[in-house]
Amino acid sequence: MWDRLKSINLKYVLLGIFLIVLLMQVIGIDQTEPRHLAADDILVAEAAPIAVVNIMHSACYDCHSYETKYPWYSSVAPISWWTKNHVNEARENLNFSDWTHFSLKRQHKKLYECIEEVKESEMPLASYTYIHKDAKLTQDQRQILINWFESILAE
Repeated sequence: MWDRLKSINLKYVLLGIFLIVLLMQVIGIDQTEPRHLAADDILVAEAAPIAVVNIMHSACYDCHSYETKYPWYSSVAPISWWTKNHVNEARENLNFSDWTHFSLKRQHKKLYECIEEVKESEMPLASYTYIHKDAKLTQDQRQILINWFESILAE
């Protein structure tokens, strides 16, 4: 009797979990990107070489720009909520699409932070490169970014 009652309860618990997960899918995230001018972007404003453009697009721009490419799994709750929150926080910290809106002092501060984050291999995040293998930077790619950030500071 007790075993049968446990199996019935387990079925209801599993059904309840399934229904909750199903209902969570109704709460989608907004994946539309704000309108912005290309001229405001760091890659345009600072005339980035093609090597830098390629590195930045593969390793930085999904989180730190208005050019986020949401993968299929970012439409599945609760992963979608985590992804959107992560992108929002990253953009709040540094949004390369709004580069020309920053004061010169803030630009310099952000460039120094970028240099440090790239040197220390803190960016891109390991959780991001685990799924996005092309975002994992080689030492040469890191040096290209560092040299470019430093060249902007030297101007």
